[in-house]
Amino acid sequence: MVLSHAASRRLVNLVSGIVLFVLMVWTVAPLYWMVATSLKSNTEIYGAAATLWPKALTFDNYTTLFAETNFPIYFRNSVIVALATVVLSLVISALGAYALTRLRFRGRRVLAQGLVYTYLMPSSLLFIPLLIIVRNVGLQNTMEGLVLSYLGFTVPFCTWLLMGYFISIPVELEESAMIDGCSRLGVLWRIVLPLTLPALAIVAFFSFTLSWNEFIYASVLVTDANVRTIPTGIPDFVVADVFFWGPMMASTLISTLPPLIVYFVFQRFLISGLTLGAVKG
Repeated sequence: MVLSHAASRRLVNLVSGIVLFVLMVWTVAPLYWMVATSLKSNTEIYGAAATLWPKALTFDNYTTLFAETNFPIYFRNSVIVALATVVLSLVISALGAYALTRLRFRGRRVLAQGLVYTYLMPSSLLFIPLLIIVRNVGLQNTMEGLVLSYLGFTVPFCTWLLMGYFISIPVELEESAMIDGCSRLGVLWRIVLPLTLPALAIVAFFSFTLSWNEFIYASVLVTDANVRTIPTGIPDFVVADVFFWGPMMASTLISTLPPLIVYFVFQRFLISGLTLGAVKG
């Protein structure tokens, strides 16, 4: 039996819809369960019968999280480390990308390729040598050590990304500005950076999410509870074989909000930034 073209198209649409629905449930279900669990009481969480939605909404888990745990300290540390990483990544990457695209010096191509290879190096191979270096310079158990470690991953990628945007800017604009007396840094600040705001938004979002969610370096370089970030602080809610699901889900839910807020604030720049440098010429 041969299906007609219309029937075949309906079948394809039906199968595609089913697949998309399954993928949507696969993605949304953990988020839903996280929110529901954070709003349940301990009696309901550890009860014999699981419930899809809390019978009686309660915010006791959030009260416990902020009043009886170190989560506020972890949250503060994560904000400081993430913002510092974003600012330093933007400054260093912008200067490096502009130098590699506009200045002519020996070894420029090798340096540009080295940036890509550095980013491709897996972090699981570097955390032990990095721990030795950080310990020798006295930056273990400090937020400064975490920020400098994260720059080793954010700066190469962000520099490589900004290079593609800087190349797409006509050199004539910069030459005209320099003829009028503008310096190289003035050209970068007044002309190049304003034209690459979408790229800067991409760089900022990437740096923020990487430093906010990073776990390996934070767990190796920091053992002091006063310097821990959220990814290394959440395991504190597991004591021996006891899981404090309520505060754990509440902390996980709160930790997802800053990246979402950053994304929605810069959404317009992020969408245009993903495609602006895709085509050159």
